[in-house]
Amino acid sequence: MSNTNPAITVMGATGHTGGKIAARLQAAGAKVRALGRNPDKLAALERAGAEVLAGDTCDPAFLARAFRGADAVYTLLATDRRAPDYRARQDQEGEAIAEALRASGVRQVVALSSLGADVAEGTGVIAGLHAQEERLKRIAGIHLLLLRPVSFFENFYDALGQIKEAGVIADTVEADIAVPMIAADDIAAVAAGALLARDWTGVALRELLGQRDLSHSEVARILGERIGKPELAYVQISEAEMTGAMIEAGLSPSFAALYLEMTHAFNEGRIGPSAGRNAANTTATRFEDFAEEFARVYAAL
Repeated sequence: MSNTNPAITVMGATGHTGGKIAARLQAAGAKVRALGRNPDKLAALERAGAEVLAGDTCDPAFLARAFRGADAVYTLLATDRRAPDYRARQDQEGEAIAEALRASGVRQVVALSSLGADVAEGTGVIAGLHAQEERLKRIAGIHLLLLRPVSFFENFYDALGQIKEAGVIADTVEADIAVPMIAADDIAAVAAGALLARDWTGVALRELLGQRDLSHSEVARILGERIGKPELAYVQISEAEMTGAMIEAGLSPSFAALYLEMTHAFNEGRIGPSAGRNAANTTATRFEDFAEEFARVYAAL
């Protein structure tokens, strides 16, 4: 591309992937327009030179203003785990994004999706991403890159309280099923590279499987070693127990039900890569590298 200082809009710029993407783009000289809901959280990006816009990402007019004039846009659906109807919230935001893209005239779009988004139903929260992929594919005139990563390493930060209080990591995923997991920064590296290059046409798809597959038992062992609790274990709990714990933590019953449907799909082997693991979908960061960062956060609690 001839534009060496492209203008790029980044949704979710204070989140796991968006913040890292924005930083990478700024380091490469791009003009970044960073979107988020909380102006205070966007302040650091503004100090670093980004244009920041705070607003409601379910508002197509706000998004159209944010997208207009951009050489490329990074889109995602926010994870609002307290939404009373989580799927309706996904659909509302997804429709707003699609409407804004049509109105803005943007041509290059990178969309964060998930492994399993090829399946229309029975995958819980991922089914909402399938619907969004289909929405975006129907927009005439855009070049769409769908990124399908897997569960983030960073999701294990949710277990910090469990580890401190109960001395275990608990979930409904089977203990010894090895599943792909990835560092958010590995997703950001791919997304930022694509947004800078803008070298795909039509609909392109890239699965991102992390450095290797990991079981939850192995995760507990690695984290336990790093935080000085070698006895740390992973415990598979019942769906009823998980639902209760999620609701007690303030998550909506709607989100809890979809989360359990998703873990069901993983346990039954219904979510997996289209062509197995290969050099193109394997990323660099090891879980052991993340565990060092996790240990620092744990020690500061």
